[in-house]
Amino acid sequence: MSGTRSEVEQLPRVGVTRYVTPLREGGSLPGIVEADDLGTYVCKFRGAGQGVRVLVAEVIVGELARRIGLHTPRLVVLDLDPAIARYEADEEVQDLLNASPGLNLGIDFLPGAFGYDGEVTLRSDDRAKILWLDAFTANVDRSWRNPNLLLWHGDLWVIDHGAALYFHHAWQGGVTDPARFANLAWNIDDHVLKAYAGGLPAADEEITAQLDESVLRDVVAVVPDEWLEPVPGADTPAALRAAYVSFLGARLATRQWLPSAEGAA
Repeated sequence: MSGTRSEVEQLPRVGVTRYVTPLREGGSLPGIVEADDLGTYVCKFRGAGQGVRVLVAEVIVGELARRIGLHTPRLVVLDLDPAIARYEADEEVQDLLNASPGLNLGIDFLPGAFGYDGEVTLRSDDRAKILWLDAFTANVDRSWRNPNLLLWHGDLWVIDHGAALYFHHAWQGGVTDPARFANLAWNIDDHVLKAYAGGLPAADEEITAQLDESVLRDVVAVVPDEWLEPVPGADTPAALRAAYVSFLGARLATRQWLPSAEGAA
């Protein structure tokens, strides 16, 4: 559920008890699973696509969304025993389960939610804040082709943030320069909520009052150590956390990335 956490908490860890069905909308083949806390989750697998960095982006951006008051599903860490793959007839699913032992990401399944189509009445209109979040985290995956927005109980919920924070995919050779990300422009042209850019100045003022370096540290602290794979110059989870905070803090200190309402018209 949405809301600001009063203190840093680790994501709950639960065990997967059953793989239910794949979700074939995306290329990474997430799946619906049941867990030993009796919850139902969308599972993002560590063995899919671009690996654990996608899971790191999901957690950081999801936590940022929560901190600024957006609705986003609860996250958990799903402990997967690949033995579950024995019961799956689909070879592609079997391969994915076998490639993803241990800790994967679970996103609370919202029963009865449906996709955003623009023609909705909302209890509270957070669309300019969603634009701000996507600009800040350089999210390139919220277009009409793939809105990654759900309507549930009269509220708009943001999901699927693995395509954000793409700077970390360049860290294979070592952590790069935060200033480059800080000044990197973000293109609003293809965004599903482009029409709400007029609300960005007010959203920026509200959100800026909620975020500082200590909040960024708390957000990054939620990422499990197991997903923070070492790179040259940052070979421990603590060093990688510091790198993420440095990049996010540098971007928060600038506004070159924030589209203007005039430029979005």
